[in-house]
Parts: sequence; structure tokens; C-alpha cells
Amino acid sequence: MLKRDWETLLEVVDGKSFDRPPVALIIDSPWLPDYAGVTHLDYYLHPDLWLEINLQVKQDYPNIIFLPSFWVEYGMATEPSALGSLVRWSRNDMPTVEKRITSPEEISRLRVPNPEKDGLMPLVLNLYQYFQQKLDGTGHEIKIVAARGPLTVASFIYGLTELLMGIRIEPDWMKKLLELTTETAITWLKAQLAAVPSAEGILLLDDIPGLMSKEDYAEFAHPYLQAIFNEFRDKLKFYHNDANTTHILPLLTGLDIDIFNFGKEVPLAEIYKYTTGKMVVMGNISPLETLREKSPEEVEKEVAEFLKDAPGKYLLLSAGGGVSPGTPKENIAVLNQAAAVIS
Repeated sequence: MLKRDWETLLEVVDGKSFDRPPVALIIDSPWLPDYAGVTHLDYYLHPDLWLEINLQVKQDYPNIIFLPSFWVEYGMATEPSALGSLVRWSRNDMPTVEKRITSPEEISRLRVPNPEKDGLMPLVLNLYQYFQQKLDGTGHEIKIVAARGPLTVASFIYGLTELLMGIRIEPDWMKKLLELTTETAITWLKAQLAAVPSAEGILLLDDIPGLMSKEDYAEFAHPYLQAIFNEFRDKLKFYHNDANTTHILPLLTGLDIDIFNFGKEVPLAEIYKYTTGKMVVMGNISPLETLREKSPEEVEKEVAEFLKDAPGKYLLLSAGGGVSPGTPKENIAVLNQAAAVIS
């Protein structure tokens, strides 16, 4: 991330007024290999190619703030792999993860992973150290590290249906599982921060709370998310949840976070009722129906409509989620041009 981009994020968080909001996008391996015309395996396994792609995307779209920027990730596989899940690789797609446990009783066998030794975590840490050396003198720094949230990780190692049903029929076991995945997220973020001295922010990604009732969220999500953010009070804290969180906004916006990337179903006016002055919201162009599926002209029109009523504070223009696989470069260019006008 360039210094000017980081400073812009800080200004937005501090409540600076903009005529139009800055533009930010979450990008990672669902989109970057296709953007660059390489296979997923080549993207993951050739560090210099990976670095070239991550530098090139900023050159192609210089006005967009990319988040978390230089993110070493393997889709959803890193945390589950460290907890013992089998990872299956594909040449032209993201890796998939098999369940680690199949019954509540097996939760007692799980242990918080050691990031220096377990699964894909040591590879990520080693690559971060390598990329820091390579970025020296380029004007770029790694400013944000990321982790999948406790419910997302639990859903991968145990199963989403099993997790949501377990909340109803085995609540004590599910709390044990979530305590473990919460500690996993904290341990993993701390290990990355130790490996990346330039990092001053954390990004937590967890969509599952949007699938829960308000009551279940209050008991089985909010305390665990808050426990993670509480560990990093001196960092800029980002939270990504692109599910429909409208029904839990009164609680969710009580989290100690600075920037919230919310889903396309959540009306901007509704989220502003709860967030203005408390956190920055980041959205709300649909990543699928608009950015991936519509023509550049249609995207430009929708962006213009969004900006007409956009407030001047506490907002980053973005997709309501990360950039989806198959999103045309031309549509990202529309947002880059919008950011140029804003600048």
C-alpha cells in the first residue's frame, strides 16, 4: 500500500469531509489470477509472479485503494489447514478444504495452531518476510494483515449446517469451538503483525453472523468478534461481512471497528443510522449483479446514482464485498475513473 492510500484511510476514519468518497476494493485470489491471465497454482506458487501481479494491479488502477493490499492468502484454506483440515488444490481455482471434525465430541481434540509450524501459516509468514524485502524502496508497504473470523473458520472445519444446527442443539459444544477459533484468529493476527513490522491494521472477514438471528448473533457471534477486536485496540480495524446484516446492525455496529465492508442488501441509509461518527462504511455497489455482470456504461451509471446521495463523511465507495471471480477489468476501470474524478 502506498503512503498516500494509508493516509487517506486515516483521514476517512477521522471524519474528514470529501466532496465524493474515496474508492477502495478488497481484492485477492478469487479475482487476481484471472485479471493477470495466470493459473491459480502459478499465482500461489511463484512468489515473484505474485508480487508482479500485485504491483501491476495498482499501476493499472492507481486511484483505487486496494485492501488489504499484498495479501498472502490461499482462499479460505490457511486457518483450516493449521487446524488439521485437508486442503485440495486445483490448477485453475482456489483450494477447497475438507471438514476436520464430524461430531461435537471431536472439538475437544482441536488445539490452537502454532503459526510457525502448522498448516499453511508458516508459508504465509515466510512469504510476508520475503515480500517486505522485495517491496523495500518501491514506495509500497504491507500495512494490513488479515484473518478469517471465528464463525467462518468453524464452518469450514465442522460444516456450516452443522455449526448453525449445533448452536440450537449443542450450544455448549459450539461455544467451545468458537472459543478455539477465536483464539486461533487472535494468535494468527499477532503472528502476522510480528512478521510484518510495517503493518498497522487488521482485517477480519466473517460473513456467517449475517446468517444468524439477532438473538443467536448476540450470544454466538458478537462476544467472539469483539474479543478479537479488543486485542488490537492500537490498530486500524477492518471488518468484512457481505451477508445481509440489516437485522443485526444495532448490535454489530457496537463492535470496536473502524471500517466496515458491508453487503449489497444493506441500504446505505439504514446502516448510516447506526454508524455515523462511529465507523466508516465501505460499499455499496453489488459485486455480482453490477460489477461482474453489467457493462461498463451500466456500472458508470449506477456509480453516478450512488454518488448523488452519498454523504461526504465516513464512507468509502466500494463493492458490497470483495471483487468477484470473472469481474471484467473494464468495470474496475470505471471505479478507477470515479476515484480520479473524486481526487
